[in-house]
Amino acid sequence: MSSYPYPLLNPPPFNWTRGENVTEPKVHQWIEPIDAHHQEEWAAYDAVILGVPLSRSSISASSASENPEAFRRAWKSFTTYNLDEDLDLSLLRVADLGDVREHVTDISICHKNIREAMKAIQSNHPDALPIMVGGDHSITAQLIKGYKDIHPKERVGILQLDTHFDLRDLTDNGPSNGTPIRNLLENQVVRGEDVYNIGLHGFFNARSLKTYADEAGVNYITMKEARKKGIEHVVSEALRELEAKVDKIYFTVDMDVLDISAGPGAPAATPGGMYVHELLEAVQAAGSSEKVCAMDIVCLDPTKDVAQATVKTGVHVMLSFLTGFMQRKEQ
Repeated sequence: MSSYPYPLLNPPPFNWTRGENVTEPKVHQWIEPIDAHHQEEWAAYDAVILGVPLSRSSISASSASENPEAFRRAWKSFTTYNLDEDLDLSLLRVADLGDVREHVTDISICHKNIREAMKAIQSNHPDALPIMVGGDHSITAQLIKGYKDIHPKERVGILQLDTHFDLRDLTDNGPSNGTPIRNLLENQVVRGEDVYNIGLHGFFNARSLKTYADEAGVNYITMKEARKKGIEHVVSEALRELEAKVDKIYFTVDMDVLDISAGPGAPAATPGGMYVHELLEAVQAAGSSEKVCAMDIVCLDPTKDVAQATVKTGVHVMLSFLTGFMQRKEQ
């Protein structure tokens, strides 16, 4: 191909030295830069990671565009071995595709590029699990649209971990991070009954948004209700219901689902949210579902973070999701 590794992508801003003959790698020694010159190697990847550095479409001031690079720097702190599960992720082959090219001022061009990038992933890595590191939540609508462009006959459901409905009216402020689910519903990309949102709580959603969700048939479980039943149980139940009616499930994690004490780097973090261990249980369960076809992690601003608490949690979320994915492959 004429450009890296296909159009609309930039290479990662830096690459770690991976070392030779490493028997117990850390994550930066395990995740590979993609070999742009040997396309025949691409089929060997089990998962691919894509940075989506867009946050100009965020309602609240955000530098979530800096998060993909922050992730790459932070994953040096992690090993591939998961002590909790006695499982080593290094048995998977995972490639870092780099970042989607973003326009300096035009958000519509950014969204178009994100959609095209997802289409390219589905065409070039049809057997690899894509994991997108945002960026704000507006990217989710474009990523699912890109997926549907390649798989138009598939019925796609959404499992969403979020403090917010993300059902704001697009006529108010355009395709922002407050509108991705409504964007997909109004464009008939997904059905309301195929959306499951877990983690809503407190005083952070207008009543009109709940009314819209009810009228659209959106499924939602509040944080209070989820905690009473157990997070893993609630996620597993949502997955079972989705698996019974859709072909594929797109999984999206808005880091503002975390309690503000656990996720200070999420621009819209609030009190009363999910705790880290609950989030890790949830994403591992999602990763283990055969029908989960892609994941994104959004709305994490490393410039607002404290002691890398949220960025490291975000990397742990990605690795926990891959733990579930590996358990899925071993079954």
